[in-house]
Amino acid sequence: MNFKASQIAEFLKGKVEGDPDALVNDVSKIEEGKENTLTFLANPKYTKYIYETKASVVIVNNDFTAEKELDVTLIRVPDAYRALAALLELYEKSIPQKTGIEQPSFIDESAELGEDVYVGAFAYIGQNVKLGNNVKIYPQAYIGDNVEIKDNSIIYAGVKIYRDCKIGNNCIIHSGAVIGSDGFGFAPDENGEYKKISQIGDVILEDFVEIGSNSTIDRATMGSTVIHKGAKLDNLIQIGHNVEVGSRTVMAAQTGVAGSTKIGEECMMGGQVGIAGHLNVPDRVKFGAQSGVPNSIKKEGETLLGTPAMNATDFAKSFIIFKRLPDLYKKVSEMEKTLNNIREK
Repeated sequence: MNFKASQIAEFLKGKVEGDPDALVNDVSKIEEGKENTLTFLANPKYTKYIYETKASVVIVNNDFTAEKELDVTLIRVPDAYRALAALLELYEKSIPQKTGIEQPSFIDESAELGEDVYVGAFAYIGQNVKLGNNVKIYPQAYIGDNVEIKDNSIIYAGVKIYRDCKIGNNCIIHSGAVIGSDGFGFAPDENGEYKKISQIGDVILEDFVEIGSNSTIDRATMGSTVIHKGAKLDNLIQIGHNVEVGSRTVMAAQTGVAGSTKIGEECMMGGQVGIAGHLNVPDRVKFGAQSGVPNSIKKEGETLLGTPAMNATDFAKSFIIFKRLPDLYKKVSEMEKTLNNIREK
């Protein structure tokens, strides 16, 4: 289906600059733009491509200023990235939604299913499970006994949700994720053998939570492991037992949080951040990639880098010294030789 630049601009409440009748029927990345496609420019690093892209229409921020003549039609909006997100969401909603129960699949007779539920082939729905309206359970998913999944949530292929866990409205759990596996709890006996501590708690995902592929969220030893409303976890995330992740907190891939740590709201974690157990992280703290966090953080809104994690400004100063260590070592060695020569004389 073809859309004019003017139609797209009207939907986005943007302003056309160029040919309002320019047609697009697909989207593309700006560096790989093709004719009759729509692309966007939000990151300044990609500005050079707007002068050479073959795309027909480009969404840009209102403050974009062209340094050369352009061969494309622009749509100016306050935030190009959000505008593209709105278009992609509209496109996704146009894709026909799956409904119905595929066979073979197993649904226990005690399970309660809402309206317009989809259960894919080879899925397992256990005893006393409650599925809300418009819930999607894709093939080969496992939904354990007493699990509750509320309206509009999507459980993709191969997800495993253990017993008693609760999934809120509008959640998305991607393939291979495991929700509610046992926390890492063991105690040595008098012979030094590790005995398992039973994990009798659960996991609660509040509304609008998204869990990436192959991530694992352990059930609580007692009580609940909780991922609060709007939190977003990337692929390959490990959340330990009794952890609490605040609303709208985001974590990039391979981040790990050890047991009983409490993380505040609107925190951000780069890839491979490691947080030790039984810590507290206040609201709006940001951790750079590969930060190691051995102690609780006291200040809200701080940006931390390095291992052990420290204030970003202090880290930058320390790193400057670190880079100079080879030269400093060479100078110290020369000073030692000079001092030894003086002593010998």
